Amino acid sequence: MPTKTPSKNVPANSSRSNSAPDAIELLESDHREVEALFEKFESARNDATKRKIAEDVCNALAVHAQVEEEIFYPACREAGVDSDLMNEAAVEHASAKELIAQILGGSGDEMWEAKVIVLSEQIEHHVEEEEGEMFVKARKAGLDSAKLGQRMAARKAELQASVATSPSKPAASPRATKAK
Repeated sequence: MPTKTPSKNVPANSSRSNSAPDAIELLESDHREVEALFEKFESARNDATKRKIAEDVCNALAVHAQVEEEIFYPACREAGVDSDLMNEAAVEHASAKELIAQILGGSGDEMWEAKVIVLSEQIEHHVEEEEGEMFVKARKAGLDSAKLGQRMAARKAELQASVATSPSKPAASPRATKAK
């Protein structure tokens, strides 16, 4: 189960403004949100509540992954962030998406709860690698985190709006389903 960790790798002199969120801070905030949802799932006592929380987790992860795949990961690759690390992240996303599809499509699946727990473990590992390695390397590579953050925040809002109109189907586009 993911545990809450303080935001790491954010310089004290971060030049973030309200209109242009820092990309890495935005992603770390998403990580904390999903960790909190997994904790709520773990402490929920009835099936209906767990299913609603699981849907919320899946939708949040789908939006987060799509924003990373469309904007953040390509920028990291362009900046020269370790290609092995980026490839591993893409594979982890593909694996998570498969579990997300199974969780959202498995209303009668007796293993759906186990799938949510496995997803939480996979996401915990993924978050540790992103925050402990990828984000550090992205900052060192000189990624324009403010500019990326603005683009990412706009795309995230767009995807969240699409999820709000069709909550049982996470945001997905052809660009999001292929590894970059």
